[in-house]
Amino acid sequence: MRPICHAFALLLLAASTAALAAFPDKPIRVVIGFPAGGPLDQHARLLSDRLQAVLGQPVIIDYKSGAGGTVGAQDVMKAAPDGYTLMLANTGVMVINPALYGKLPYQTLRDFTPIARTAMQPLALLVNPKLPINSLKEFMDYARSRPGQVNYGSAGNGGISHLVPEMFKNATGLFMVHIPYRGSAPAFTDLMAGQVQFMAESIPQAANYHKQGKVRALAVTSRERNPALPDTPTVIESGIKDFEVVGFYGFLAPAGLPRDVTARLSDAFKQVLASPEVRNRMVSQGADPAFLGSEDFTRFLAAEMPRWADAVKKSGARMD
Repeated sequence: MRPICHAFALLLLAASTAALAAFPDKPIRVVIGFPAGGPLDQHARLLSDRLQAVLGQPVIIDYKSGAGGTVGAQDVMKAAPDGYTLMLANTGVMVINPALYGKLPYQTLRDFTPIARTAMQPLALLVNPKLPINSLKEFMDYARSRPGQVNYGSAGNGGISHLVPEMFKNATGLFMVHIPYRGSAPAFTDLMAGQVQFMAESIPQAANYHKQGKVRALAVTSRERNPALPDTPTVIESGIKDFEVVGFYGFLAPAGLPRDVTARLSDAFKQVLASPEVRNRMVSQGADPAFLGSEDFTRFLAAEMPRWADAVKKSGARMD
């Protein structure tokens, strides 16, 4: 019996090896839960050409927008766990939505296989440039002397541009009033017009408007300064100890993905992010290259979820 069992084990190993060697043998679909043209789309397009070269197969971007990214997440959750359907997701989809939605149809660590974290995305804290303020400390003094009179805009309830100012309020004891908008564009319009005085937004848009003099960037939320705003200090530099809040981008697959396929895909993203051209272009888009493999990404998600859940709870935001 032993020779037969040994031979059978060798056959299984050979079959597994052959399957891995064959993967991928057809196009890979990357689902994005938001419309084309947004930050996630830019990130996917930046990585896709290099990823195609590494894997030897086309990478097709598929937009499944709706409900804060949950429509795309459900699409991926229900797909076959074979490595041919991936999701590019962000902080909102993976760690904020589970706390924000009362009846979310997925659970991050139950229904998905984390493949790779690819980037971290800090935000900038902005004010209307007509305010007599040139530093975050001056803004804090200004807001503290006007409790309830300072408004901050966001792209909508429960999003990262809502929760980061809430974290800032909790860290400083400031009292500001939240004005939610339907997207960042109208929020920016009212910030520039002075209808709201404060806002937190991702670096690319923030840096663009700051350089045009339409808004004033007071600080960035990362631990290090951002190359797109090199003269803008961090929140920590501005005197708020340990205040580091950044979003992330990462790729996930349906739960149950075979470990060898997970490893193959994770290594492919590692190779993509090793490219100086990709890294430089990513920085120009306002994101910091920040690779984590599957196991480390899983641990990262597990650590981030309670942190953002606490921010959601304190903000009072809820989507049902």
